[in-house]
Amino acid sequence: MSGHNKWSSIKHKKGAADAKRGKIFTKLIKEISIAAKNGGADPLMNPRLRTAIAAAKEVNMPNDNITRAIKKGTGELDGGMSFEEVTYEGYGPGGTAILVEAMTDNKNRTVSELRHIFTRAGGNMGETGSVNWMFKKKGAIYISKGATTEDALMEIALDSGAEDVVLEGDSFTIYTDPNSFENVRAAIEKKGIKIESAELTMISQTKVKLTGAEAEAMIRFIEKLEDYDDVQKVHANFDIDDAEMDKLAAAASE
Repeated sequence: MSGHNKWSSIKHKKGAADAKRGKIFTKLIKEISIAAKNGGADPLMNPRLRTAIAAAKEVNMPNDNITRAIKKGTGELDGGMSFEEVTYEGYGPGGTAILVEAMTDNKNRTVSELRHIFTRAGGNMGETGSVNWMFKKKGAIYISKGATTEDALMEIALDSGAEDVVLEGDSFTIYTDPNSFENVRAAIEKKGIKIESAELTMISQTKVKLTGAEAEAMIRFIEKLEDYDDVQKVHANFDIDDAEMDKLAAAASE
């Protein structure tokens, strides 16, 4: 697992705490709304909406909030859905490749703010296509190590179409092709194994090893990007050793 994928796993475990600070609800509401706008209000017929609702329930978002977000997306509530999805690309500390998924009602504002964050981190924004080619879309399912055994999980996952099962620290990450994501998740749930979280994400095909000051600068940079309201997800190709990653993650959560 690359350093950023482990960072994603760590961030998911922080999700409940982040929700209490109001940091994650806004992003999830945007995702639910745009998923409903693009694919309809029925989660059974809309995999993206189903995934967004599951993520919202993982952080204990009230059902009323979920329902309002769906109705806003479909235009049933006044105001409708005014956000559009935009992906920005660039480079961070150590020459790392960065993909930023955003939802915005003002692209000029968003690109200006992101450029400022990139510049302060010693990076720079790039042209469309400059780093996107380094990433592939994958499903990622996170499961606590205590929820099952590696052998049992491996059998279920691979039999249902997963590509790999990786143990990092105290959690498993199951990687899937996007088309197999729903089948794998359903197979795991059918066996009664609790899923901590699941998402469609971008996995880098090349890695940039970071240590010391560059590793610390990268985590600060990622935190700044993820804290910006218009940003939904951040993907990067950095690789940081487990011990150093755990130390940096603990510092970032303080």
